[in-house]
Amino acid sequence: MATNRTKPTPGKVISGTHGYFWWNNSICYEVTSFEAKITTNRETINFSGDMWEDSKLMGVKGEYTVKIKKVYSRAKDYAESLASGVDERLTFIGKLEDPDNGGTERIRLDSCWLDEVTLMNFENGSIAEDEFSGGFTGFEYLDSISDPC
Repeated sequence: MATNRTKPTPGKVISGTHGYFWWNNSICYEVTSFEAKITTNRETINFSGDMWEDSKLMGVKGEYTVKIKKVYSRAKDYAESLASGVDERLTFIGKLEDPDNGGTERIRLDSCWLDEVTLMNFENGSIAEDEFSGGFTGFEYLDSISDPC
C-alpha cells in the first residue's frame, strides 16, 4: 500500500551552517566540514543456475573526515602519544540542526583513531586548516530527525 507523502518546503532542507563538532567533549566552533560513514565488507556469493551475482555481509568499517580551521594545536597531544607508542582512542560527536527545519541529528563515534597527523601545514595568503581522517569501531545516534510519513 502506497503512503502519500507531502512535499517538504525548502526551509526543511538542512543547511550545514548549523553543524557542530566535538573532539573528546570539546566543541570545535572552527569546524569546516565533517563526514562519518560505514563501508561494508562483502564476499561475493554465486548460486548454480543463477545469473545474478549476490553478496554476503562479512563486516563493516567506520570512517570519518573532519576539517578544522587552525586556531589551536588540536592534535598535539595525540601526535605526542603516537610518537611514544600509545594508541589513544578519541570520541567524536557531530551535530546537525537547522532552526528552519526544527530537527536535530546528533551522532557519537566511539573508539576513533587518526590515520595520520599533519604536524604543520600552511599556505601563504590562505586560511590554515587541519584535516583529520581515520576510523572508528562504534557509533550511536543521540538524536535523529523522524520521517513524518
